[in-house]
Amino acid sequence: MSINSEHITISNLTIDIIRKDIKNMHLAVYPPTGRIRLSVPNSADSEMLRLFAISKLGWIKKHIKNFNDQPRESKRTFQTGESHYFMGRRFLLMLSFSNRQRVSKNGNKIILQVKENATTEEKASLMKEWYRKELKKIIPPLIEKWESIIGVKSNSWGIKVMKTKWGTCNVDEKRIWLNLELSKKPVNCIEYIIVHELVHLLERSHNDKFVFYMDKFMPKWRQYRDELNSLPVAHNDWGY
Repeated sequence: MSINSEHITISNLTIDIIRKDIKNMHLAVYPPTGRIRLSVPNSADSEMLRLFAISKLGWIKKHIKNFNDQPRESKRTFQTGESHYFMGRRFLLMLSFSNRQRVSKNGNKIILQVKENATTEEKASLMKEWYRKELKKIIPPLIEKWESIIGVKSNSWGIKVMKTKWGTCNVDEKRIWLNLELSKKPVNCIEYIIVHELVHLLERSHNDKFVFYMDKFMPKWRQYRDELNSLPVAHNDWGY
């Protein structure tokens, strides 16, 4: 094992160490590559970190395997007949040429209207903004619903591209950020992430108290989490 102020390496696995003003250690493995982060109290010594990480090796390797086994979408080229996902459903893309650039949905088809000489990047940008607009319609009633159930109130929320998280919560400012990729996922998965972030307004850490709240407000949260993590992840947004 090697150790410095930034990471430890155990069994050929590199673990990033984040020191915080917290009481307990928290271990997380992030998609898409299985990056490992261990948040620890400022006072935690090297031996404590080593023993804790060793005790969690099986758990770490299981999660890394799950991420490695998770299907990846092939690179999107935005041509007619290509598969795209919205709210957990598969749609066929229909490309049409027009000076009026827009995206619309009709039955099981997503219609992408672009100029005839539009580049792949321009098509991707147009699709991304459509996903953002549609997700913005879906989120407000879900946040309102779960704020009422959980008994908390966020000050604001937003959508952005995130490479390693489905959502984040700034507890001090009560601001929630949601990953744009959620627009492609089933609504129960979107709700799971919203509940997860709102529960952070009751408990900052992913400790036993946090799990208690998740079990209380959303008893099937583990099922929704596993469903979310088993769905294909995008080639473009998750590559880094």
